[in-house]
Amino acid sequence: MARTLPARLADKAGRGRRYEVEVVSEPFTAGTEDPPTLMRRILDRGRAENWDVVVALTDLPLHSHGRKLVVDLSHEHGLALLSLPALGGLRLQTRARRAVEQAVLGLAGPGAAGAEGPPPGQPPPGPFVSRLAPVHPGLIGEEESVDLRYVVSGPRGYLRVLVGMVRANRPWRLVPGLSKALAAALATGAVATVNSTVWSLAEALSTPRLVIAMVGSVALMTGWLIVDAQLWHRSAEVSREATQRARLYNASTVLTVGIGVLVCYAGLVVISLVWALFILNDQVFASMTRTPLHGPEYWTLSWFVASVATVGGALGSGLESDEAIRAAAYSKREQERRNMLQDDHGDQP
Repeated sequence: MARTLPARLADKAGRGRRYEVEVVSEPFTAGTEDPPTLMRRILDRGRAENWDVVVALTDLPLHSHGRKLVVDLSHEHGLALLSLPALGGLRLQTRARRAVEQAVLGLAGPGAAGAEGPPPGQPPPGPFVSRLAPVHPGLIGEEESVDLRYVVSGPRGYLRVLVGMVRANRPWRLVPGLSKALAAALATGAVATVNSTVWSLAEALSTPRLVIAMVGSVALMTGWLIVDAQLWHRSAEVSREATQRARLYNASTVLTVGIGVLVCYAGLVVISLVWALFILNDQVFASMTRTPLHGPEYWTLSWFVASVATVGGALGSGLESDEAIRAAAYSKREQERRNMLQDDHGDQP
């Protein structure tokens, strides 16, 4: 985004304006700080660096007055605080780029500097407000330096933030981290594929029972990973916003781990099918199950073996280190950021 912003901003602003973009990345935890405190930190940093406009991005969900924050804007100070999960999980890069462009153009526009509010007649920022998005202006406290705020609310707003958090978690990164669990699952599946009892069970089970076996095995592995790695977040704070944050953290963790396990499950089905095509003999199979070995039988057996293998993988997941799935939990990442901040403060004289 930083590489393309100067040219895009200059093209949209016109009037011969030039933009220089500087990127600073540092721990940014919201566990003990509310948006007004974060805005004050941004203001202090902007003044220290002599920046004209400061746009802060975070992948953490922020709350304000019981609502989920999308963006805080201060035209007087040239500041913007943007929570990426509130943009949703689809086309995140495009939405984030448009949001940053709109924020910068609004904050650096004519009459923005030193103003006591948004420029008169300024239209609502497109990336923030639309007919389909549950985004609307939010309440602002009297002592806050913000003059324009957008929030999301309601079930659609909750779902939008939750999907954005899962997208930020990148569930596909969980699969390589489960190498030991996958090894245990593959070993279990290889043995189960050549077991005549498994053949008979697969042929005897109806489709609803196979679905139940799949859901149960995925839920078992998901739950075991969360419990074993201690990913369940329990907030020490007693407040409405802390409770909402804990619910979002836990829901995003369950969805992220669940998606990762489902990807592993799909891979096990494919591998089991290939293994069955290679190793099974149709005459032996028919003599044991009294059913000819055709395409549907291969598929049913692979499906059932994948469920059995997933249970074996759940047992093998206990060998994984916590770091392998730590990225699946917002609470763990926030703890790491707090530790980094504490270490930085501890190193200072």
